[in-house]
Amino acid sequence: MRAMLLCAGLSTRLGRLGAARPKPMLPVCGIPILAYGVSNLVAHGVRDIVINTHHKGDVIQRELGDGRRWGARIQYLQEDVILGTGGGLKHALALLDPDGRDEPFISHNGKLIFDLDITALADAYRRVGASLGMMVVKRVPNAREWGAVKVEHDDRGPRVTDILGDGEHMFCGVHITRPSVIARLPDGESDSIRQGYLPWLRAGERVAAYEHEDGYFAEHSTPERYLESNWALLDGTRLRHPPSLRLGGIDPTARIDPSATIIQPVKIGTRAVIAAGVTVGPYAVVGDGARVERSIARTVVWANATASAGDTDAIVT
Repeated sequence: MRAMLLCAGLSTRLGRLGAARPKPMLPVCGIPILAYGVSNLVAHGVRDIVINTHHKGDVIQRELGDGRRWGARIQYLQEDVILGTGGGLKHALALLDPDGRDEPFISHNGKLIFDLDITALADAYRRVGASLGMMVVKRVPNAREWGAVKVEHDDRGPRVTDILGDGEHMFCGVHITRPSVIARLPDGESDSIRQGYLPWLRAGERVAAYEHEDGYFAEHSTPERYLESNWALLDGTRLRHPPSLRLGGIDPTARIDPSATIIQPVKIGTRAVIAAGVTVGPYAVVGDGARVERSIARTVVWANATASAGDTDAIVT
């Protein structure tokens, strides 16, 4: 099975953070968000991955490269004009279905850290048989804020009966479908929900649902959510297939002045420098090569940046 990681957004909700780096490349515990998705796909045997890019696509290509570091084979498609979640998939069909066999593939939002059992998802899709696709959904108390999905059960299992209306679930940004389904979308810009699944549902076609109940899920569209994700992983939230076994702790190459105080949980990266007399933590991520010159807590310092003022609930870029 192949996969596509959707990364061709503008990151506008992140403000200056999104101007500095594309959203999927924001570092969480020092590792780009996108690397978490690649690692989880590879761990489940999905190695052929397509990534579409737009805003600062060169950053993604330069830092992830061909994916060999994680055992993946990555191909890139730059979108000079954003094509949307449906249009981006349709634009990539030649890479997702090179042999014309109409094999199912995974569409995965690139801004997620999602401890999803992809093997179980693929098995569930195969059991259901003929359907437009299978959407990963999660029951949440504020479903309308996420674009509510209505899920009902019949003799074939859970299925989606409405989207962006009433419902107790949210769409988690991952689905399995086939190239022949995506080929039905209009040319150019389109949304896989608004121009795809939703009108097809209303025409009586079937979309299966996969209810995600166990495992970490985070998306990073706002600075607040981005910080919360760092704190959750520092706290030891379990990921079955992380891109690194060291999401917390102090790298042995970090230079920490003897008079500094470290309060766990923290992540202090390679060659980081902690100055005399400062306190770092609790809840602090200091990136590779970064410097901390004033005390910080609940703060993320990006690689090679300098924290020169006392910060709390801050992101130093």
